[in-house]
Amino acid sequence: MAEVLEHPPVIVNGREVDAAAIAAEVQNHPAPDAHSAWQAAARALVFRQLLLDEADRLEIMSVGLVDAEGRKLADEDARIEALLEQEVQSPHADEATVQRYYDRHVDRFSTPTIVEAEHILFAASPDDDLAYGLATGDARTAIRALKAEPGRFAELALKHSACPSKEQGGNLGQIGPGQTVAEFETILFGLGEGELHPEPVKTRFGVHVIRAGRRIEGERLPLDLVRDKIGQYLEEASWRRAVTQYLAILASQASIEGIEIGGADGPLVQ
Repeated sequence: MAEVLEHPPVIVNGREVDAAAIAAEVQNHPAPDAHSAWQAAARALVFRQLLLDEADRLEIMSVGLVDAEGRKLADEDARIEALLEQEVQSPHADEATVQRYYDRHVDRFSTPTIVEAEHILFAASPDDDLAYGLATGDARTAIRALKAEPGRFAELALKHSACPSKEQGGNLGQIGPGQTVAEFETILFGLGEGELHPEPVKTRFGVHVIRAGRRIEGERLPLDLVRDKIGQYLEEASWRRAVTQYLAILASQASIEGIEIGGADGPLVQ
């Protein structure tokens, strides 16, 4: 039988937030458990009520605003948008700010390095010590053979590899960051073009013999290509911080019962 969670009434400035509305709002707040989801949903509706109360105080009315797709906002949503537009200011991302962000996050604005990978997989489970040990020994034997005769890679892959790539001589094609397991990737990207790793490489799939092929180094994208995207990101982040601060001020001035208000995370307008 499912556990029924009991929650105290949530009251904002003397008015109770409808429990059914909180239950409906839960679907917009994924969380690891039902209690956390309820808490997030209740906070979102508390902040929404605070904004509507402030719009009432400032006599802000609906102005027929539309969303990003051109659809007219509901009256309450439009009043909240108008309130935030009037009361919240955030700085414009000027050229110097954009340049600083670009310089400090080089990796985000670079094309990834890619390396053509060749491997021979001797399959074994890491949980099977005997099989894993035998696979490691077989990989060492293959490495010795390749050091003596590098041209035998395709032959040995076809004969021994447990990977479908054996039909292509062990060639996995071009590998970029995050496309394979960390142990494999670390070794591959540390190799020079055409270099064979001198030791077996152990992963959850078994034991690998790895050789790097053609390498294409990543290149930094020109600022002109990403300037607008950086500016938009910085201004959106600044706006969210400003809204969070504004909500914290409203919460500090309000009477709120039934829930702890720790921050202004989550959607403000549905």
